[in-house]
Amino acid sequence: MSKYSHMKSGKTEGNTGEMKEKNPASEENKQEIPPENIEIKAESQVSGASEPNEKAAEAEPASQEQKIADLEAKLAEINDQYLRKAADLENFRKRTIREKQELVDFANQNLLLDLLPVIDDFERAIKSAETSRDFLSFYEGVTLIEKRLSTQLENKWGLKRFDSAGEPFDPTRHEAIQMEKTEGITEAVVKEDFLKGYLLKDRVIRFAKVKVLMPNGNEQLTINKEE
Repeated sequence: MSKYSHMKSGKTEGNTGEMKEKNPASEENKQEIPPENIEIKAESQVSGASEPNEKAAEAEPASQEQKIADLEAKLAEINDQYLRKAADLENFRKRTIREKQELVDFANQNLLLDLLPVIDDFERAIKSAETSRDFLSFYEGVTLIEKRLSTQLENKWGLKRFDSAGEPFDPTRHEAIQMEKTEGITEAVVKEDFLKGYLLKDRVIRFAKVKVLMPNGNEQLTINKEE
């Protein structure tokens, strides 16, 4: 074996030994993390992650309670509005009924006011007849009062009296109280008014009570008023 080969071999072994000696040293220099520190770190990570979830879980019931409170307040407000509207409607209904009854009770107020002067005239005529005993003056006074009243009722209120004597019998206007058969006529004719009939704006409100002349032998003629 040559000298050079021996030296080469020795150098190689020496270097190898040095490398082996340095490797354990480098491993010892490495810092090892204790297992308990790893566990603490893991727990802190878990704790940090779960804390927002817990806060969210706590916030959710609070939010639901607030919503319930808001809905209850709104329901109470709506209920109050309903009760107010119901009370207003009931008051309106009662007021309408009262006003309607007042209209019925006082519907004839103006007519009655027009009749009061006529009553005053009758009172004056009666007092005048008591003192003077003048029948002719009393008769004239009553005639004037009746004429005044009839004219006022016709012109202002549309109440018109109609005469029936000499007209053909009309069961829609006349009510036959008496009848008399006679010669020389071909249809029933009103002979006499026992009680005048009245129209209110062209509507018959009271039939005239009359005596009717009937053609002789016409027994099937209807003379009574028909409803």
